[in-house]
Amino acid sequence: MAAADFFSRFSVFAFVFSFALLSGFTLAGDPFVSYIFEVSYITASPLGVPQQVIAVNGKFPGPVITATTNYNLEVNVYNRLDEPLLLTWPGIEMRRNSWQDGVLGTNCPLPLKWNFTYDFQLKDQIGSFYYFPSLNIRRASGGFGPIVINNRENIPIPFPKPDGEISLMIGDWYTQNHTALRSILDSGKELGMPDGVLINGKGPYKYNSSVPEEIQYETVNVDPGKTYRIRVHNVGISTSLNFRIQNHKLLLVETEGRYTSQTNFTDFDVHVGQSYSFLVTMDQNASSDYYIVASARFVYETEWQRVTGVSILHYSNSKGPASGALPVPATDVSHPWTVMNQQRFIKQNTSAAGARPNPQGSYHYGQINITDTYILRSMPPTKINGTLRATLNGISFLNPSTPFRLADKHNVKGLYKLDFPNRPLEDKPPRLDRSIINATYKGFIQTEKVHITTGTAVSRSTIEVYPGAWTAVLMSLDNVGVWNIRVENLDRWYLGQETYMKVVNPEENGKTEMDQPENVLYCGALKSLQKEQHSSATSILNGHLNLIVSLAMVLLASVSAFC
Repeated sequence: MAAADFFSRFSVFAFVFSFALLSGFTLAGDPFVSYIFEVSYITASPLGVPQQVIAVNGKFPGPVITATTNYNLEVNVYNRLDEPLLLTWPGIEMRRNSWQDGVLGTNCPLPLKWNFTYDFQLKDQIGSFYYFPSLNIRRASGGFGPIVINNRENIPIPFPKPDGEISLMIGDWYTQNHTALRSILDSGKELGMPDGVLINGKGPYKYNSSVPEEIQYETVNVDPGKTYRIRVHNVGISTSLNFRIQNHKLLLVETEGRYTSQTNFTDFDVHVGQSYSFLVTMDQNASSDYYIVASARFVYETEWQRVTGVSILHYSNSKGPASGALPVPATDVSHPWTVMNQQRFIKQNTSAAGARPNPQGSYHYGQINITDTYILRSMPPTKINGTLRATLNGISFLNPSTPFRLADKHNVKGLYKLDFPNRPLEDKPPRLDRSIINATYKGFIQTEKVHITTGTAVSRSTIEVYPGAWTAVLMSLDNVGVWNIRVENLDRWYLGQETYMKVVNPEENGKTEMDQPENVLYCGALKSLQKEQHSSATSILNGHLNLIVSLAMVLLASVSAFC
């Protein structure tokens, strides 16, 4: 089978390991940052066709959340949709606090016209992340936005301070909303080719005659000679995208909360769910604007040519519009090893300080005591009981009606099984089940589906798995709670390609896991415990919201700096 044909038949899957890799404790003296989010529908035409999209505070994409290492973050979410809502924050390391993870295994959905405050600490964390609605492929309609966590002032970044920051949300897009896409999947069909690729919620610049005149495109304004930190997030549905800026180099410096060894690229593959930071210097002449391109990978290039996102990089002294052919990726997917090698260049910068004042080291991988090994195998969707489903190790996950940790707290039995198989089930047909991984606090698990280079491997929350290939991940289980493991491709996730990991401390004394929050929502077997919430149907936002920052006095400053 030709490589191009091989890649055209399979997607690159991005697995999300949604649990923290370090442990810590909240200090009451750490500052608070508070946001109010009103999640609602608006009408937009990103590809020239009016459609219903999900906005946050009237914006599509939503506003950026900006905070600093160790800050306590509060996000009060108002649900103005016509369906229950959950927001999730992949890659955010919630110390002792899986109660705030924003997926069905950890939270009850927020009912219509209700509000809920997520409250967690950004403990020992820096970097580029994003938020999005987690239920029922709702991200396919929007509701996403960037999260920026800055270094504390006394912790230097491992490169000169950029002259500016730019967040780009890229992703494949359909002109049908999430409810229509769900119906397609529920009918047993695949979603098919997307209608385009958006950059910051906007369609392509008219780079050729196939692009309609009326489509609005994103313009990124820059000044010549300056260097910008560009944070790129693939918030799409299932398409891996190659990101590039015409005639400009991309200096990779960070991925999902870890500084990397700095490497220059002309283009870079960003798989679904992944986030990267690049430094880009505006060192070209201003004879014209330049293309910013996000195009589909691991597909038939000619057939998918129309599925391309194009924005404009505009120098303040530019003398004319961008024109001519779009730049092409340097690597060819028909030679898969060259594509995979790009990811192999991502090494952790072990000399750079991140969230802590001391340099960040790495594990001595050959000396780790592996307590368990799981081999996770993803297969193409198949029919189970007459319904199209996707599986991990032959199990298609059934979402719970009651969040797992809440069920444990209130002694609800029979909700799930701690029997997720550590190998693919070769001798059993695929099945529907609510089976999760049983893990022990301070263990160390190796998963061999979802091989990393020893010594300088980078810690991250989302890892790509190439078609027909495998990836190994080492996980330090130092955060008690229930944590989601899923395929980030929304169609496969919706069809059941996920599970959870329950990390238990047999000696739990209240110091390694927080109790349920006071504002916890109840549902399923515990819905009788939920009190009515009285909230006004009138928008509290009046079309405008400002960031509310409450800087608490930092007592015990030396302790805070150490932690």
